[in-house]
Amino acid sequence: MFNPVNKNVQRQKRHWRIRAIIKGTASRPRLNVFRSHRAIYCQLIDDNAGQTLLSASSHEIAGINGGNTEGAKAVGKLIAEKAVAKGIKEIVFDRGGYLYHGRVKALADAAREAGLEF
Repeated sequence: MFNPVNKNVQRQKRHWRIRAIIKGTASRPRLNVFRSHRAIYCQLIDDNAGQTLLSASSHEIAGINGGNTEGAKAVGKLIAEKAVAKGIKEIVFDRGGYLYHGRVKALADAAREAGLEF
């Protein structure tokens, strides 16, 4: 039978494996992505200092549904605009254990188009 808890635990294990390799610094922070059924969230994180530099979510944008690719594109554009305004151009992308497909890919592509390099 399908058990959603096991699916999330498997995603977390994939994320831990990815995180063993990917590290964010102050000059090149890590763009972390988390998606739920209704929203999508992302953060720019400096792992050396253990600080979140910026964050964006579909809740911040009025009239946006974070459960579809259009909402993910809007969040990707928003985080890129915030980062460029703060002087951050290069990042490391952390897909959070999700497949690089659908909303995660849409967020990444929108962030690239808005000026982030990864």
